Amino acid sequence: MVDLRTAMAAAQAADRKSRDGRPGADDKKKRRSGADLGIEPFDPVKYVGKEKADTSSMWLVILFAFTVTALMRYVLMPSTAKDKTDILYMMPLVMIILIPQIHRMVMPERFLEHYTKGTWFRATFLYTFTFLSLAFLLVNPPFGDIVAPQVASDWEIVVDNGEDFVFADGSGRDGLMTWQLEEGEYLQGTTWLLFGLADNVGNEDAEVVVNHRFQGTETVIESNTTFWADHGSDVGTWRTLNNKSAPIILPHADQDQAFALNLGESLAVGDHTITVEITEQGDPWVNTRTYTWTFSIQAPVSSTE
Repeated sequence: MVDLRTAMAAAQAADRKSRDGRPGADDKKKRRSGADLGIEPFDPVKYVGKEKADTSSMWLVILFAFTVTALMRYVLMPSTAKDKTDILYMMPLVMIILIPQIHRMVMPERFLEHYTKGTWFRATFLYTFTFLSLAFLLVNPPFGDIVAPQVASDWEIVVDNGEDFVFADGSGRDGLMTWQLEEGEYLQGTTWLLFGLADNVGNEDAEVVVNHRFQGTETVIESNTTFWADHGSDVGTWRTLNNKSAPIILPHADQDQAFALNLGESLAVGDHTITVEITEQGDPWVNTRTYTWTFSIQAPVSSTE
């Protein structure tokens, strides 16, 4: 056990050592520099050079992606068939391997020393997403049109029985409409096919050919130009065969191109197949689309037993 006298003597000895300038035990510890701790010294000149090199690399990659996309859209795309469109995306993406070589050809030597594998990794992602976004922009309106007009909503069958118009049952989304007869073997009245076309550019220039095929006989049907002018305001008030509300045929109103085709009067029992072929001169291809629908007139239940 240390007494008070011994402790005071030790304190006085330590005080004399500090006054004499002799280092204490703590000062004998080795002091480590920033480099020993893994911290690199900050060099403002080198930092500015690296930032300039990275910024120049970014703009070079964006310019390269824009050039490749423009060549794909306006040179390669017009000369490529629609059934071989995979090359339109595969070839530009393969050109990623040229990014390091382009940097070595274009960039000054003071920038090249800052480029590492991480630079090429970041440049690959920047090029890929820039190309995909620009390609999506250039193949859609107003720069391009690669999709044919499509049916605006559902196709519908309506029958004019002389007193009012009645829609057939079904939504048309599965390509099938049915009409169950209560008597006889013919659907009394005039049967109309109604639908509208929608396009993101304008569907007035599209060529639409409608074929009605029944029991081996095929007939090309022309659209009636006065039906919608005469009955357009009344279509929404008509009911279905099951007394449901009328379907919406033209959801975009005047923006949709309306079609009304007379399938005939007193159609016989059986499946009536309707084929709609749409052709449009797009940019840069000719766009096509085909629909096949079936209107099934079913005989009365009593006559099938």
